[in-house]
Amino acid sequence: MIAITNAKVVLENGILWNGVILVEDGKITAVGKSNEIVIPDDAQICDAAGLYVGPGFVDIHVHGGNGYKLCMEPTLAAEHFLKHGETTVLAALYYDLSKEEFLDCINRVRLAMEKRDSSIAGIYMEGPYMNPKYGASPEKNKWRGEIKPEDYMPIVKEAGKLVKVWAIAPEREGVEAFMRDARSENPDVMFSVGHSEATPAQVSRLRKYGIGLQTHCMNATGRPEVDAGLRSCGPDEACLMDSDMYAEIICDSHGIHVPSDLMSMIIKIKGVDKVVLITDSTVSPSPSPDEFRHITDLNFDENGFLYGSNLTMDIACKILMSHTNCGIAQAFLMASRNPARVIKMDDEIGTIEVGKRANLVFIYVKSRNGKG
Repeated sequence: MIAITNAKVVLENGILWNGVILVEDGKITAVGKSNEIVIPDDAQICDAAGLYVGPGFVDIHVHGGNGYKLCMEPTLAAEHFLKHGETTVLAALYYDLSKEEFLDCINRVRLAMEKRDSSIAGIYMEGPYMNPKYGASPEKNKWRGEIKPEDYMPIVKEAGKLVKVWAIAPEREGVEAFMRDARSENPDVMFSVGHSEATPAQVSRLRKYGIGLQTHCMNATGRPEVDAGLRSCGPDEACLMDSDMYAEIICDSHGIHVPSDLMSMIIKIKGVDKVVLITDSTVSPSPSPDEFRHITDLNFDENGFLYGSNLTMDIACKILMSHTNCGIAQAFLMASRNPARVIKMDDEIGTIEVGKRANLVFIYVKSRNGKG
């Protein structure tokens, strides 16, 4: 047994000051104030020294980092993010993969997941059937044509229940048949509106298949053109209006993906219970355009378009707190609990509760005046 003492424990409803966490066999067995928890005599003491102790970060949308792609070198990539507190990650696969490449990457991820203590919990399919008008490297999209079962069923069957999220564009002709077949193979999968210009009506029409998420809200989205220069509603508005949908946001240091005002607006409308912080971290060999060379947490494709980030979740939380009025407890809701709920793993991870995995991160937070 391990007893973590002298900790500021980050709970769902706030901070437990001078808290104690008991851990046995990798599971949390007790949480409480220091004067309420009896520590066994034979317990190994881990003095948190007043640090915040929160639930491990859950990054459901990450392609890779530190030079490693999660779909190609999943173990090495996952180790990089684990060092930054990401105790659970989904390997994101992109629409630039061919059918054969999808199958190969799915198998690589599966083998990595079979290793003991793997932090990879499944796959996030960012494609193949999104709107080819939107997103990085659109010229590499291999799935622009007709949506046909003979193309997608081998992928659907190979991925099976490894897929936690399928991102789709509701406006794609034939996407409903794909969603029906994908859900038949994996009834628990979450569908996400991604790389899309779908109207709220088009999104709502497919809610019966389980659309409950928007892929990186305010990014790679558009709106149908309307007459007289009027502003129409697209997938961002569909997500904001639907109280049941979660909104992913990417928080980079300069607010390029989502400006700070939009971050605050999304959180105000959706509430902290329906926002999921993601890194969308990628590996890109392309240099940044000259005007962005001073920003180190952005990636770009060969065309100079945004290609995800170079973030880790610990840094993303820090940026979120600096761009908005959110505190550390709220940041953990968006970076741990909410994503765990999206992928239906919140009975195991995402919060510090008795019976859950002891996936814990120790955090040192500086005050706004720079003091500890």
